[in-house]
Amino acid sequence: MAALKALLLALCLPVLACGIETSPGVGGGRQGVRAPEFTLPDLLGNKISLADHRGRPVIIDFWATWCAPCVQQIPVLNAFQAAHYGEVAVLGIAVDSRGIDTVAPFATEYGIQYPVLLGDESLAQEYGAFGFPSLYVIAPDGSIAANHVGVITEEELEAALTSAVARGNAEGG
Repeated sequence: MAALKALLLALCLPVLACGIETSPGVGGGRQGVRAPEFTLPDLLGNKISLADHRGRPVIIDFWATWCAPCVQQIPVLNAFQAAHYGEVAVLGIAVDSRGIDTVAPFATEYGIQYPVLLGDESLAQEYGAFGFPSLYVIAPDGSIAANHVGVITEEELEAALTSAVARGNAEGG
């Protein structure tokens, strides 16, 4: 058990040390390219599409219930959602293979206040997310404005939002 904990810690430390990636190709970044489209069910069975939010910034957080850093990110995203309600969409995409039976109780237990969608690792990989949590800031024009691997701070998220809005305004979005 101690060896397993040591291995998990060794795998998580590099992820926790990462920051906002702003150069294409860095950390799987795809800034400036169109974000892959998706339509996924939420925890109530409603279908949510990325296209539903075109014209405003979207925060997409790929996460899993087994990911300890993902738990640390929840309060940051809850606060961000509350501060920007109606102007920015925050979407958590759970990649757990056990689906709603695992994700729904977790979301309740940890008080997730933004929409949780049921996705999978293949969608995360389309975005270039190979570690969790992986967060993507989508500009109003639908392009990827920034990405972040690991726990993001409120300040980093605000800076990424500012960049996404500026990109959307420059593109006429």
